[in-house]
Amino acid sequence: MLSNPRGLRRYLRRLLLAAVAMTLALVLANCGGTPEEAVDPAAPDGAAAPADTGALVFGSGGQPVSLTPGDITDGNSLYVQRQIYNYLIGTVPGTTDLTPELVTDWTASEDSLTWTFTLREGVKFHDGTDFNAEAVVFNVQRWWDPEFEFGFRAEGNLYEIWTDLFSGFKGDENSTLVDVRAVDDLTVEFDLVEPFAAFPAAISSGYFGIASPTAMQEAGASYGTPSGAAIGTGPFVFEEWRSGDRILLSSFADYWDGPPATEQLVISFVEDPAARLAQLRAGTLDFTVDLTPDQLPEIESDPALEAVFRPSFNVGYLALNPTYEPLASVEVRQAIAQAINKAAIVDAFWGELGQTDGHFVPSSLENYTSDEVGDYEYDPEAAQAAIAEAGYPDGFELDLWYMPVSRPYFPNPKPIAEAFAAELRQIGITVNLQTKDWGAYLEDRNTAPGFQSFMLGWTGDYGDPDNFLYAHFGPGATQDLGGYEDAELFDMLNQARVASDQSEREALYKDVDAKLFESALRIPIVHSQPLLAQRTNVTGWTPSPLGTEFFSKVEKS
Repeated sequence: MLSNPRGLRRYLRRLLLAAVAMTLALVLANCGGTPEEAVDPAAPDGAAAPADTGALVFGSGGQPVSLTPGDITDGNSLYVQRQIYNYLIGTVPGTTDLTPELVTDWTASEDSLTWTFTLREGVKFHDGTDFNAEAVVFNVQRWWDPEFEFGFRAEGNLYEIWTDLFSGFKGDENSTLVDVRAVDDLTVEFDLVEPFAAFPAAISSGYFGIASPTAMQEAGASYGTPSGAAIGTGPFVFEEWRSGDRILLSSFADYWDGPPATEQLVISFVEDPAARLAQLRAGTLDFTVDLTPDQLPEIESDPALEAVFRPSFNVGYLALNPTYEPLASVEVRQAIAQAINKAAIVDAFWGELGQTDGHFVPSSLENYTSDEVGDYEYDPEAAQAAIAEAGYPDGFELDLWYMPVSRPYFPNPKPIAEAFAAELRQIGITVNLQTKDWGAYLEDRNTAPGFQSFMLGWTGDYGDPDNFLYAHFGPGATQDLGGYEDAELFDMLNQARVASDQSEREALYKDVDAKLFESALRIPIVHSQPLLAQRTNVTGWTPSPLGTEFFSKVEKS
């Protein structure tokens, strides 16, 4: 029994230390010993090279799922796509504030049902073709229209994030978008079914980079894969994807905003946080992300390294699929939330770099949260009684899926999952921990009947509660919860989307906040401040609260 909070904290710290020791042993075994023997990620496979290679080397937490815009939801893909593609509207570095990018101006009609975007003139794709209104329409049709011949859905492209943000595909009853058209070479119009104040930010989120229509037609279904192409208008040109190892990018000399500060950018795939830090210290990485909070003292003690903090704008959660019979009971789901000592877990694994509460949105959006919502009270005895009363006096088995890669919200997923399992064992739930390849993990959670329970998270795409709430609880966004439907909740989210009065929006989202807390479908575990690091000879990196940023200004001396 681990009902004593102090005992739990000691247990969690032992669990974390054991995990770190094991991964460090593996790192040391794989590194071969000395920094001088480190492999240059820009060099041919297996070749030793000096650590001061001229290429700028970024350590990603894993391999991208795809380089196809609109067909991904993972951060590892976004890090790479952000370098290759531009977006219709950008953000001011280090903030969520919108700023012109491929679009120089955007306006709404008087009834807010039509948005007009004016495009930047003279922009070229990496293949030399023109960026224009027809190119924008082509990209949007790929994401939105299931019948578009160049969407290659039959070959596996899903574009699931489109429905998360815009309620449905073309032809769906709930689709936010009604039409998109090129008015002239530099003007695009979007017609909406109802007002949506956050539309410019949503259509310009990190998923929706603008790719070359010519390249997508020529590459077909292989576009965005290791054997295919990836051609945008961004600061870097895609050169090569060595599956399981790295992606090589080169400077786009004709970039409309001026060439990047470095000639070659290497995205190196290093799944384990301990391995990323070891390679950063050895000099084979120049900067990296998604480190674990317990690594901060090691970073601060190394004069060659500098800790970097991404502004907090995320949530890590435990999802409970109500199509699995025990979890169909809201009392059982609430009991699970009550059985997990979130405060002790966050203290053990994040320390000062994490906070926990009952809100799905981060604290920077607190004006949209209900004062009536605090957090689930830790009470394993009451939780066990609730499960027995719900018809499971002997408990039940539960598959809990944990991510195979570190992310900003769950930098060390397996030991955190083990802590959840230990807590739930107290109330009679036998947890079977499961994981699989990251791409399959993301896809299979949406394949009926889905995972019984799983860990995942979200870093906001734009600075509005709509992006956290509609994307996880709105129409079309609950495939990973077995297609869960709540008409009242859907209506509240839709009302908040179309409301133009700020006080009305705040009141609606506060009601949503309270309803989600009671439903316990996605239990908020942590809002973290992601830990990043760079070598001290690296300058120009301004992390975005939205999770990824351009590396065009980053350089090393």
